[in-house]
Amino acid sequence: MSYVEIPGARVPIRMWTDPATVEDVALRQLQNVATLPWIEGLAVMPDVHYGKGATVGSVIAMRDAVCPAAVGVDIGCGMSAVKTSLTANDLPGDLSRLRTRIEQAIPVGRGMHDDPVEPRGFHGLATAGWEDFWKRFDGVADAVRFRRERAVAQMGTLGGGNHFVEVCVDESGSVWLMLHSGSRNIGKELAEHHIGVAQKLPHNQGLVDRDLAVFVADTPQMAAYRNDLFWAQEYAKYNRMLMMALLKDVVRKEFKKAKPVFEQEISCHHNYVAQERYDGMDLLVTRKGAIRAGSGDYGIIPGSMGTGSYIVRGLGNELAFNSASHGAGRRMSRNAAKRRFSTKDLEEQTRGVECRKDSGVVDEIPGAYKSIDQVIDQQQDLVRVVAKLKQVVCVKG
Repeated sequence: MSYVEIPGARVPIRMWTDPATVEDVALRQLQNVATLPWIEGLAVMPDVHYGKGATVGSVIAMRDAVCPAAVGVDIGCGMSAVKTSLTANDLPGDLSRLRTRIEQAIPVGRGMHDDPVEPRGFHGLATAGWEDFWKRFDGVADAVRFRRERAVAQMGTLGGGNHFVEVCVDESGSVWLMLHSGSRNIGKELAEHHIGVAQKLPHNQGLVDRDLAVFVADTPQMAAYRNDLFWAQEYAKYNRMLMMALLKDVVRKEFKKAKPVFEQEISCHHNYVAQERYDGMDLLVTRKGAIRAGSGDYGIIPGSMGTGSYIVRGLGNELAFNSASHGAGRRMSRNAAKRRFSTKDLEEQTRGVECRKDSGVVDEIPGAYKSIDQVIDQQQDLVRVVAKLKQVVCVKG
């Protein structure tokens, strides 16, 4: 489908889904965003659903302003994937040992490394900016600087919720490695600090929703937020880079005889801000649960822990601000999923996948998510499918 346009207070709302299928609370959030004085455009992806302040699955283009709650608390959250030389025939019948090895190498949930992970310990990793990156931590908000030790220990860790590490097989039988994570606790604390600052600023007092509080250009608060935002986005990028290095290390050891080779890594944020130019204007584009899909850009659009994922290339549709969905998107809240589904349902819906099947991950059950195939079908003018993957191992926190 192409987009459907519905009226908004200051800009039209372009939706790559049927508005009738969007929850009322999410529609209300979209209408609220369209009232912001700084708004220049709003594009809504097919995985749209209710979020904090702004919906997940929305692309918000503003002039001289950015909304920290619209970016979200997991700054820089995103995906990485790499195709390997392994094939499905190289995989053992029992994948439980492989899953265990991955869980031993990459801390999940609230876990962290006992010793910091050094990127220089991995052959071929780009480490040029590593020392400068950590030096710049001294310039982030005073309120979170005491978290340095934890930020260092959590670098190269997964976290919980919808974050995952997967081993997948594509339709031609090639094995892929894939992971989903962000800026961990340090990103969350930076985000919460700045959201609190924004909500107290005088220009935000008349907004329809206090979670839409913004920073505006040429103010010290905006400068401080942008500094911390871009640092956290870099943290998320390094975090995924190190996790992928750890994951490759596991695969090399487990498949020593096959001598696996890894292709070029694909990596993309889906909770972030970028400065981009549209219609002759320099805009701050916030993608909250959306990926950049400029012409030729590689992207990753995952489904749920039992349904598979897509590798795509962007078509550069400027009406969507060169964006696409970040995943399938939830169709019910975590609490609703826990009420609706049981561990038996989880076992049924993840049959054939080596993964946790206990009550702690019932809220991540495939039935709690929209159909990934339908979501892909709704954005044929945004991306072209390169590969369809199906997970055989899924590690969650």
